[in-house]
Amino acid sequence: MSTQKIVIVGAGPAGTRAAQCLVRHGLTPLVISEAPDNGGQIYRRQPPGFTRSPQKLYGAEAHKAVSLHSTFDRLRSQIAYLPQTTVVNIVDRTLFLDTLEGVEEVTFDSLLLATGAMDRVIPMQGWTLPGVFTLGGAQVALKYQACAIGERVVFVGTGPLLYLVAYQYVKAGAQVAGVYDCVPFGRKVAALPSLLWSPRTAFLGMYYMARLKTLGVPVRQGITPVEIAGDGHVRAFKFRDDFGEHVVDCDAVGMGYGLKPESQLAELAGCSFRFDEIQRLWVVSHDGSGRVRPGLYVAGDCGAIGGADVAELQGELAALELLADLGMQASAARRRKLQGSLRRLARFRRGLENAFPFPQWLVHTVPKETIVCRCEAVKLGDMDDMLALLGPDDTNRLKAFCRTGMGRCQGRVCGSFLMEYLAVRSNKPIEAIRPLRAQAPIKPLAYAKAAARAEPGHALPAETPQ
Repeated sequence: MSTQKIVIVGAGPAGTRAAQCLVRHGLTPLVISEAPDNGGQIYRRQPPGFTRSPQKLYGAEAHKAVSLHSTFDRLRSQIAYLPQTTVVNIVDRTLFLDTLEGVEEVTFDSLLLATGAMDRVIPMQGWTLPGVFTLGGAQVALKYQACAIGERVVFVGTGPLLYLVAYQYVKAGAQVAGVYDCVPFGRKVAALPSLLWSPRTAFLGMYYMARLKTLGVPVRQGITPVEIAGDGHVRAFKFRDDFGEHVVDCDAVGMGYGLKPESQLAELAGCSFRFDEIQRLWVVSHDGSGRVRPGLYVAGDCGAIGGADVAELQGELAALELLADLGMQASAARRRKLQGSLRRLARFRRGLENAFPFPQWLVHTVPKETIVCRCEAVKLGDMDDMLALLGPDDTNRLKAFCRTGMGRCQGRVCGSFLMEYLAVRSNKPIEAIRPLRAQAPIKPLAYAKAAARAEPGHALPAETPQ
């Protein structure tokens, strides 16, 4: 039996299937997850004591959620598991963990990253008002706490998640005041042949769109967001289309423009990146099966956005590559089957990205008084002034000059927009703009926890004198 210490970061679809594969081959991986339980964002479990059925929580994907959850439940006695734990740094072969008890260290021989993705946003006037959530945040509220983000909700942006979350809200009995998609309907029609590589998924997407309309929810496509208006809280959403400017009364807004990989840990682990022209993002470079190099692997959306089905397949495939690198027998036939399924889904994903392209043209519509970096309250006009004065030509220099991306989220929210902004302002192709560098700790770490790990004589006092 191998004495290798294997760590999987993430317990969503990719991390769960990777752990299942390793256990099946006699290994005992350590699985680390920020969440209280497995499932990831897409199959997030409800808290103890909540009794909604899988059908109500996950709809048409309920069978997949049940399968993933039951698999992980069977694995619990065969793996080491650290829930509610955040990996905040990687140095050589050591992970630094933010746990409920404090900061801890874990060493590894092999590391498989399955850290998932987060919403991609484009700032607009009013997006910092109370009552504005990302689409993922709106979905978490519904799935995890069984509550809506408002009494009359508008959903705006683009991507399949836009329609899925709106449909989930309607099914739950919430009032949806409208769904406003920035991409014209014609783009979706043109991409239909590629979408048929996964006909069930394509049908579900079309069903959500059609069902929203039959239920009386206004659905508009090809719009331009103008403003989220309010006086201390959301009161209305304003948009433009070919017929002029419109105002929709609402008290909450869910917004999102697709997803971006949570790849900060991958960068700290030493992964290299390549630019994906379709997704307009820098994604992790690997051998096509999740291997970055022997001992380091990625799977699921943290490598490149692919969705839950892709994540499950990639999790197992990356685990098989890890086994092969350890000199253990791994089924070559199974690897070929997984690779074939992933090639088919990759064709579907290209169609999906073409149907819901990231609307980079919206960069031109953002007013100068709009806050771009929420953490540091930096406005677009502030960045324009800094460009005129000092001419920073990449996101990291822009960060140094005007603090964009220097706050609590470390640029996870504004970073992709900064790339688009600099590409427009400097008249450069987007692939010439480097993303913000990952900085440890990648997520906020309490001073008290950090102090407990400081060298003797350098710890902070327990209480600050008044």
